[in-house]
Amino acid sequence: MSGNDPGGQEFLSEFMDDYFAECDEHLTQVRRILLQIEPDAGHRPVAPDLIEELFRSFHSLKGLSGMVELRDAEALAHHLESYLRQLRVGGVLSVSGLNALVLGIDVLERVIAARRLEKPSPSIGEVVERLTALTGKEPIQGGAEQRAVATPGAAGQWLVRFTPSPQLASEGITVDWVRTRLREAGEITHAAPKIGAEGGIAFEFLVKGVLDPGDPLWSGHGVTIEAAAADSLSVPPEPAGDGAAPRESVAPSHFVRVDLARLDELMRMIGDLVITRARLGESLARVERHVPAVEWRAVQENSLAIERHLRDLREGVMRVRLVPVGEIFRRMPFVVRDLAREMDKRVKLEIRGQDTEIDKFLIERMMDPILHLVRNAVAHGIEPVAERRAAGKAEEGTLTLGAATVGEVVVVEIVDDGRGIDPAAIRRRAGEAGLSVPDGPLDSDALLTILCAPGFSTRDAVDRGSGRGVGMAVVRTAVRELGGSMTLDSVPGQGTRFVIELPLTLAISDAIIANVGDQTFAVPQAAVREVIEVEPEMVRRLENNEIVQHRGGVLPLLRLSDAFALEARPRRLLHVLVAGVGHAATGIVVDRIIGQREIVVRAIADPLIKVAGISGATDLGNGRVVLILDLVSLLAASRRGDTRGHAVSAFGGSQLPAGSAE
Repeated sequence: MSGNDPGGQEFLSEFMDDYFAECDEHLTQVRRILLQIEPDAGHRPVAPDLIEELFRSFHSLKGLSGMVELRDAEALAHHLESYLRQLRVGGVLSVSGLNALVLGIDVLERVIAARRLEKPSPSIGEVVERLTALTGKEPIQGGAEQRAVATPGAAGQWLVRFTPSPQLASEGITVDWVRTRLREAGEITHAAPKIGAEGGIAFEFLVKGVLDPGDPLWSGHGVTIEAAAADSLSVPPEPAGDGAAPRESVAPSHFVRVDLARLDELMRMIGDLVITRARLGESLARVERHVPAVEWRAVQENSLAIERHLRDLREGVMRVRLVPVGEIFRRMPFVVRDLAREMDKRVKLEIRGQDTEIDKFLIERMMDPILHLVRNAVAHGIEPVAERRAAGKAEEGTLTLGAATVGEVVVVEIVDDGRGIDPAAIRRRAGEAGLSVPDGPLDSDALLTILCAPGFSTRDAVDRGSGRGVGMAVVRTAVRELGGSMTLDSVPGQGTRFVIELPLTLAISDAIIANVGDQTFAVPQAAVREVIEVEPEMVRRLENNEIVQHRGGVLPLLRLSDAFALEARPRRLLHVLVAGVGHAATGIVVDRIIGQREIVVRAIADPLIKVAGISGATDLGNGRVVLILDLVSLLAASRRGDTRGHAVSAFGGSQLPAGSAE
């Protein structure tokens, strides 16, 4: 990413929300473990797995803080990590060590909270000195000034003990006198009375300032002074009472982080409610003629109210599952910056539509595919500075990540202004790899098919950006498994544009219900551009393909009865579902369209029964299974000319089992 990118700081500030939330999780985890190991401190070794968990949490906190350039937090987490590293290789957690960890967590949380609230950061010097004394290493410098071990007559941290006596009191030497003198010398950070072994009382002060233990002021006054670099005084956390500042939270209080599995379970239960509601509708339809009209009106109103509330509930849960696609985009500037620096390129990253929301499940599954496309854009697309200068381009290349919602579909774009894709070079490399290459010019679909072939790569050597021959195949597979599609548009010398279309969610969606012969299918509404009726005499045949004129162009047709070897029952007009856009548009011919329904998607994961063109199954409420069409893979198989082969191999060479769906 370009160093003079004006949006860099704005982008970093948006990344901070994730930083605060992740830090809050790690700090909560650390506190839980410290409470668990507290009884063992100073008595027995701590379980290695608990030490390992603590180490990982501090290591993550250090890395996260370094990414957002919060140096105090990074330095403090480093010292905490260093102490735990010693415990990993053998050692017993002492009481002083536990106290240092507790204090370190408290200070670390306040440093991070200060960044969130844009307040001055507290000093980390005291806890760093304690940890340094425990590890025996010099402190590293953070964003704030660190203090070394105190020396006489120098600024530092001191432990002062005052033992009162009647004689000293008669001379006016009391605890108030000592406290007054200490305040003149520095800041008292902590004070506490101590009971001796014989019942005597003493007072301990922790002082930051300039003190000299040899000063005659203290001689014979019951005062002892020593450097407090070691853990000489346990400082318990002060309660937040009257006059005490409340503890600031690291993560914003209006956020609740919920395990995605719990939301999945909630969505499953809502799906069961949707199916039950559909069954209720079927039952009511059968008894309607037996109920008086006046009473039936009330039953129907209640049924519609339940359906409306259930839809609101489903949409509410879906809104909880939706997260900004910026959750993916925010990680990319660091990837682009590091890769561009390694390859000696100048790349400016532009982000658009990062507030577009998509299901959390899809976000997690799309992280790696988008990361790979971004790496490819930097490694393959954007040229080095000298090459761009020779081509008359700006020395700094531009990589654009964009996202937008179109109906029930999220469109993600990865665009670069680099060298583009050379069809001749792709054809040559494909031939060397033994891949089948069609005759004639390679269009965008053919180029994408070759690029996504397993084992294909344009690089001879493996580097951080590419060269493994597995990336694009994995990208296409991941997109298809999520019910999405990917297209490519590239102009040599000008740049490359990848477009990924994904459904907003996979759990519950609206679908068009259609019949073909004795079978009923559900077609995701998001995949259908429009529904049209065509007169049979308007259909023409061209090279064994059926086409029809549509909107000033030609629309190829695919009969679902042919794709799945079903006996069609055509009507006077053909019902056609138009899927795809532009030259990729295709009409799916069915016998009859029943209507639109809300369906619960049950994905087919077993590879032994997976079929091209079928993504899952659902229940419309009558207790019988209805297959859900995957138009993306169905149309891809159609373009390859092997849809019927898929249907025959999947369904025993003839038809779907009669009565398997209605």
